[in-house]
Amino acid sequence: MSRINELRDGEEFVGFYLIKESEIKQTNTTPPKDFMNLTLSDASGQAPAKLWDAAESDKEQFKALTLVKVQGIVQLYREKIQLKVNRIRKATEADGVTLTDFIRAAPVEPETLVARIHAVKDGIADTVIRTIVAYCLDKAGERLYHAPAAKTHHHAYYAGLAYHIVRMLELGEFICAQRPFLNADLVKAGIILHDIAKPEEMISELGIVSDYSNAGKLIGHIALASLWIAEAAQQSGIAADSERVLALQHLVLSHHNLGEWGSPVQPQIAEAVALHYIDSLDAKLQMIEDALDTAATHEDWTPQVRGLENKAFYRLKW
Repeated sequence: MSRINELRDGEEFVGFYLIKESEIKQTNTTPPKDFMNLTLSDASGQAPAKLWDAAESDKEQFKALTLVKVQGIVQLYREKIQLKVNRIRKATEADGVTLTDFIRAAPVEPETLVARIHAVKDGIADTVIRTIVAYCLDKAGERLYHAPAAKTHHHAYYAGLAYHIVRMLELGEFICAQRPFLNADLVKAGIILHDIAKPEEMISELGIVSDYSNAGKLIGHIALASLWIAEAAQQSGIAADSERVLALQHLVLSHHNLGEWGSPVQPQIAEAVALHYIDSLDAKLQMIEDALDTAATHEDWTPQVRGLENKAFYRLKW
């Protein structure tokens, strides 16, 4: 069976894959004909695929999060591989494959990641900050075990959000030790809270985002998290204009740094500057790591990484 990252231009392939995305389109011919744009994925990566002359039964069967067996040929389109589907069917019980075999997941068990986040929360000395962080973690709830951190850019897989937070906490611990003038409680809280509303923003299953929620489209995770902080303060009897509440909201609202990146304000306290660069460093390095991990095994260069100015990255030989 062919893995996604082993496919080469011009070769025929057969394998089991998860349909990550499914879209019905029409050709420009007269009369137009229906075809399907599919994104096929396995644990090694993903690739776009075309199912031409799609029948009504195809449109009903081959939806997102469906396991399928595919036979086809690899083609090159705009210097990237694209799969032409010749035969496709749903996977059956007799095939001996399960959905979890085909999803990308954080390299650390979700239970371990979430336990680590709660341990850091419990270690926050400031009771007001700890109370607000605890409230927001409870609001995210069980979704933290499986939510991705993004739809496509970084940590876009099962438990990706918890993994992102934990890796940032590791960076934050180092930075706070190196720069002891920083308020470590604020840095820890900012890291935990900066993306805490992502599960509210995105509709996901098994780490795969199918769409953004109405709240995600109309408000977004940054504003939602700020609202959660205000709600936590109100529910806990903490003054909304307290400096701790304002600092936490500022950390969340400024962590993207610029308005065009989604932040309504720029970082204006030291801990907010630290949070922005910790977040950026972890996200960007993860994009490169993911690109190297999922690039075709025979290629020296990764595909272009959209979140990093569309640059490709070279795989060193030693």
